[in-house]
Amino acid sequence: MNERNLAGLAATVLQPGFVGTTPPDWVRRWLAEGLGAVVLFARNVVDPEQVAALTATLRAERPDVLVAIDEEAGDVTRIESGRGSSRPGNLALGAVDDPTLTEDVARDLGVELADLGVTLNYAPDADVNINPANPVIGVRSFGADPHLVARHTAAWVRGLQSAGVAACAKHFPGHGDTRVDSHHDLPRIGASRARLDAGELVPFRAAVAAGVQAVMTGHLLVPALDPDLPATLSHRILGDLLREELGFSGVVVTDAVEMRAVADRYGFAGTAVRALAAGADAICVGGERADEAAARYLRDAIVAAVIAGELPEERLAEAAKRVGQLAEWSTAARTGRPDPAPRPTDGSPVGLTAARRAVRVSGDAVGRLPLTAAAHVVEFAAPHNIAIGAETPWGLGAPLADLLPGTTTVRLTEADLPADPTGAAAGRPLVLVVRDLHRHPWMRAAVDRALATRPDAVIVELGLPELVTGGLHLATHGATRAAARAAAELLTGTR
Repeated sequence: MNERNLAGLAATVLQPGFVGTTPPDWVRRWLAEGLGAVVLFARNVVDPEQVAALTATLRAERPDVLVAIDEEAGDVTRIESGRGSSRPGNLALGAVDDPTLTEDVARDLGVELADLGVTLNYAPDADVNINPANPVIGVRSFGADPHLVARHTAAWVRGLQSAGVAACAKHFPGHGDTRVDSHHDLPRIGASRARLDAGELVPFRAAVAAGVQAVMTGHLLVPALDPDLPATLSHRILGDLLREELGFSGVVVTDAVEMRAVADRYGFAGTAVRALAAGADAICVGGERADEAAARYLRDAIVAAVIAGELPEERLAEAAKRVGQLAEWSTAARTGRPDPAPRPTDGSPVGLTAARRAVRVSGDAVGRLPLTAAAHVVEFAAPHNIAIGAETPWGLGAPLADLLPGTTTVRLTEADLPADPTGAAAGRPLVLVVRDLHRHPWMRAAVDRALATRPDAVIVELGLPELVTGGLHLATHGATRAAARAAAELLTGTR
């Protein structure tokens, strides 16, 4: 095969991001030359009309282009990054444990994404959050029970794909038992093969059985499966386990190849080439490196690897063929879809219903709820999770002020924490808002000090409710806009 044809195959397997709210010239040119997919991030989203116009422009260049997005419909949201998600997220759905509701929420999301022209969603998160100290998964998981996670992963896949959007279960073979964020370093999963079979792999088996169209690899070292290579680069994991043992025949997508877990060890382009050789079919890139130079560097490195014999030409052709098959599925799924229907301007009704069902109350609310006077809200803000993004708003103060006018809010980080965070709340109901209280010693110490002064304070946990403290505690199982609204309604008795 000549070099030009190889370059076309290499472009087919790339899924790059880009900067801007309209496709840059280089993306349009590459689509005409064979680029198989693009991935959208929050930086590409303004409103539904703009996104629909953007995807229409992409399809004017290549009708079967895959348009991917990382939309978990929870704390990780791209289409609602400006306001926060109007859906509750995986942990909340797992807390309700109604697979029919999960399927309904995913279908509702799928309809919205399909109306926007999105065809591949890097979701659901199928990780089992075995380790509550996990810094990157947490509320993105349906829970810590493998079988609960499995039934909701399958329901999510069915719901999303029924709307014509391909689901992508992640992060294979499971990112739930780590203390390291793979954006920064390489996590190591020390579980035995028997534990993996009974834990991490259960939801992925369920996803495959549900017909999931794609699986995303995790940049994880799992010695029980491969003692030498992380999953993204391991044929033992992608070929022997995922393809042969689990029977998956769809597209294997890498997590972003610029992430330090792999890029620091194998290089940016080296990771892409090794992943393809190991059995990956599509290379996700562009969260951090989102320009033509990065895409060209990867394309040229793939071509050079084939010419040098480091990447078999037939393996690249097979990967491109699978991407093409997913594009065919996507095109068929869009055929005959009804025209987009008007959607509520304030978000997803089924999402708010799910968020309301997910709130859990611990302690004695008698005589303490509903709040009837303007409250003072203290929000303790830990460093943001890079997967969630700093641009996504969160907090309880704004929705509570909507229902209790005069409510005030202060947000405190570890650096600006006063000795007494309750000072401004004298004579007023006090609400302390935390996210993953169990993971942040400074936050726990501040809450303990506040409760010593104000034992009547209400604690609202917007993260993983691993540590329940105080006389009255609300857990929303996520920090989405829907979750905060549901908590505010419960606090004020206005549901």
